[in-house]
Amino acid sequence: MKQISIFLPILILAAAACSRPSVSTTGSTPEVEARVSRLLSQMTLAEKIGQMNQISVGGSVSDYAEAVRNGQVGSILNEVDPEKINAFQRLAVEESRLGIPLLVGRDVIHGFHTVFPIPLGLASTFDPALVEKGARIAALEATAQGVRWTFSPMLDIARDPRWGRIAEGSGEDTFLDARMGEAMVRGYQGEVLDTTSMAACIKHFVGYGAAEGGRDYNSTFLTERQLRNVYLPPFEAAVKAGAMTLMTSFNDNDGVPSTGNAFVLDEVLRREWGFDGLVVTDWNSMGEMIVHGFGTDRKDVAEKAVKAGVDMDMMTYGFVSHLEELVRSGAVREADVDRAVRNILRVKVLLGLFEHPYVDVEAAKAVQYAPAHLEAARTAAQESAVLLANDGTLPLREGLRILVTGPLADAPHDQLGTWAFDGEKNHTITPLAALRDRFPGQVTYVPGLRYSREHRDRFDDVTAAARRSDVVLAFLGEEAILSGEAHSLADLNLKGSQSDLLAALHSTGKPVVAVVMAGRPLTVERDLPHCNALLYSFHPGTMGGPALADLLSGDVNPSGKTPVTFLRTVGQAPLYYNHNRTGRPYNRETMLDDIGLEAGQTSLGNTSYYLDYGAYPLFPFGYGLSYTEFTYSDIALDKEIYGPEETLDISLTLRNTGSRDGTEVVQVYVRDLVGSVTRPVRELKHFERVPLKAGESRPLRIRIPVRELAFWGLDGTWKVEPGDFQLWVAGDSASGEPVSFKVN
Repeated sequence: MKQISIFLPILILAAAACSRPSVSTTGSTPEVEARVSRLLSQMTLAEKIGQMNQISVGGSVSDYAEAVRNGQVGSILNEVDPEKINAFQRLAVEESRLGIPLLVGRDVIHGFHTVFPIPLGLASTFDPALVEKGARIAALEATAQGVRWTFSPMLDIARDPRWGRIAEGSGEDTFLDARMGEAMVRGYQGEVLDTTSMAACIKHFVGYGAAEGGRDYNSTFLTERQLRNVYLPPFEAAVKAGAMTLMTSFNDNDGVPSTGNAFVLDEVLRREWGFDGLVVTDWNSMGEMIVHGFGTDRKDVAEKAVKAGVDMDMMTYGFVSHLEELVRSGAVREADVDRAVRNILRVKVLLGLFEHPYVDVEAAKAVQYAPAHLEAARTAAQESAVLLANDGTLPLREGLRILVTGPLADAPHDQLGTWAFDGEKNHTITPLAALRDRFPGQVTYVPGLRYSREHRDRFDDVTAAARRSDVVLAFLGEEAILSGEAHSLADLNLKGSQSDLLAALHSTGKPVVAVVMAGRPLTVERDLPHCNALLYSFHPGTMGGPALADLLSGDVNPSGKTPVTFLRTVGQAPLYYNHNRTGRPYNRETMLDDIGLEAGQTSLGNTSYYLDYGAYPLFPFGYGLSYTEFTYSDIALDKEIYGPEETLDISLTLRNTGSRDGTEVVQVYVRDLVGSVTRPVRELKHFERVPLKAGESRPLRIRIPVRELAFWGLDGTWKVEPGDFQLWVAGDSASGEPVSFKVN
């Protein structure tokens, strides 16, 4: 949601905003626009409003037949049976007056039947090409069954792991989020729009991830500058990538719910960015404006939503119930209705729904779980896992007697993670199954706990099995239901008796490897002393088992990096790497137990940190270990002073100094030392995956346009401000030595 016109800078914006660009963001053409205009001219007001109505269907097609025939429905969601979808389309195309096909939507978030790692896990890959491939596979499987619209990607910056929907996005960083969003949009929609194209829906516009206290649906209080610098850029990047639709969010920002916020929906999205796609509400978010206290009834909020720029209402029935009356009374202009319907029809035409409303039911079956799809999901799960700690226990040596235990070792449903509506657990390969296949005859399985929240006092059976083994693999974490929408948590420690299980295993003296599968970064500091290695896998999906077996065995070298800061304790939240520098930044720690009795009030140094947990997280953004080591050297810029239209030319040498092949995610961070407003201590501006053979050294050259250093400054404009900068090239956000340069 967004700040409304209480902002004085909006007056500047209104004067400075350019007219709507002539180039279509969705790829429309004059021929498409002419076709949309001809169809629009034939429609009655009631038929127009019908296109603005989206409903969730269930049960029999006949239950909705009359409404579809009468043109009262423009889109349906939550039907994936291709035969039923064909039946719905037959009603719309062959039995309604104008034959306008339905747009069929579904939450295809990280795969359709072949489930990939959750989006937070996909972000851990730092591999946009692989993420794009995964989205393309999801589109192939979903469109084959008639689904032509997905409510993904979620581009909400999330800096508080208590928020359950952190699982559904790309973490805390604006740059990473934008690159992942672009990749998903390209993958869902394809290089060329055809029958395999699934319209992407970028969500939730905007600021939803900053919900107060990490409590889902809660208010946000983001200034326009925060929105411009942090929360809006991923959406703008996705619009430029061609996203066809956008979803409003549930929360209010500074008292204005997104679904009624004309500033973000009209001023920014339409006028500044030129977006000509479809804007849909989130589920009943129009109706929830009444609960917010932003409207009196459905008629009132329907008026506010359409005037703000909403095109389609998801499950409030506000438009279909009241919009005709509002137009007749003059409260709403029919031109606003025409604008909305034009945006809806444009998407339907571009997707080719008029020419191809039906799917081949038999052919749809052959697409699901194709071998190439499963292999890509396996690769994604491999790249998404992050090695957080390792004393040399990993990779496993051949010939070991292995104990597999823990509630996530053989949990095919929970392994799929949140928002995997169409994933089928009977197709999931669990770590237990994969390890038995990889190490035949060497694996003993004792569950220890049946599910993650189970409480148990003793673990005699598990510890006995551990003593008979050479190494213990404990699969811990969260059930799928513990993360996602409406699944916020105040305590981020491992649930149930999982920490007790790990401690009991450690007490046997045998090496213990903890593998955590979860939907968020849990607080695992208390568990680190009880394991020799820790591999973190955000719920890895259908092929998570084989991928983890590949990593544990050393057949694949871990390369994932943390897309979000890992806290020591939940009391540090929100803690993120790209924070602004305070006037009293941390420079030393006098911890709670170091404070003398009756110490002077200023004896602790008066800097910014927690007396009990210090200033730093457990693991920083961009962090991840490997079975080999990488060194950075000879980092240099081609010059010391740059103009605003020039390009930073960075050179360095990256070397694999270990004995195993591996891939390093090279990251470039920049800091603007002095600005018209305070700037973050570091900001990610580039990343790339670099594979190196053991002992290999490679010179690298990275080019970053100076314009990428722009920000929304004190004067309410987006520009690069001249001054001094620092740059780091490193393997995470807390490493490296700075290189200085100037912009004039």
